[in-house]
Amino acid sequence: MSDLTIRKLLIDLEAPFELRWNGGDAFSSALMNALSMSFPVGEQFFIDSLRRGIKELSPEKSLFAKEVKGFIGQEATHRRIHERFNHHVFNHGMVNHWEKRILRRIALINQKKAIHAVAVTAAYEHYTSVFAAWLLNHPDFLAQAPQRLQTLWMWHASEETEHRSVSFDVYRAMGGNEVWRKRWMITVTIFFLTDILRQTCHNLWRDGSLFKLSTWRSARRHLFAKEGLLTSSFAAWKQYFRAEFHPAQHDDQLSRQWLQTHQQAYQAIGQST
Repeated sequence: MSDLTIRKLLIDLEAPFELRWNGGDAFSSALMNALSMSFPVGEQFFIDSLRRGIKELSPEKSLFAKEVKGFIGQEATHRRIHERFNHHVFNHGMVNHWEKRILRRIALINQKKAIHAVAVTAAYEHYTSVFAAWLLNHPDFLAQAPQRLQTLWMWHASEETEHRSVSFDVYRAMGGNEVWRKRWMITVTIFFLTDILRQTCHNLWRDGSLFKLSTWRSARRHLFAKEGLLTSSFAAWKQYFRAEFHPAQHDDQLSRQWLQTHQQAYQAIGQST
């Protein structure tokens, strides 16, 4: 375990940006806009889940409280930043349908014991850390985006990598078993992939680019090429089902390197001490 630094991102998110902000590419911009739409309510759910979970741990396991504090600080910052990002996306006429589905599912999950909410959080956090690793390994994906938006996404990816183990550790400390851990990952996979596809397609439809050949050429290149997101991330996703899996097994060198070399992009405002 390590201390998690809570950082204030020093970029301008007051000025608007183009809907196709990623170098004019309709598909990659719509995909990232869809992902951002899920963050405000999704990350609030993660925060609330770990708050519930940590309350159920015995005093001798209170060492996780420091990790959870850092996790909550980072996720709360992500939530606020993406609310500001989404404001500009909505001003272009995009509509967030994903959020409504998330809220309905949260209401159902919250009727269950806290350990299930923590298991769901751990599954989603694995997804975000896998995507973060891909983004950090493929900086060319955002090379044509405005610098401030490149910084936003790379900072978010670095912090997701940094706190990738917290919800998993809390689930284990609560006595979570392997059966439910894997069941929730299967459920999360179905929901996440269908939700992001639906929201991305809706974004493209409203943008007027859903039925253009160039859109789907971009989708094939970014998702299914040899170094595409889905193709190259499948093995890392599948590792979650191994009995001996732990998120810390995934290398965080690129995350640490980005945070070290871009200290001018953020201000440390606290640590999980």
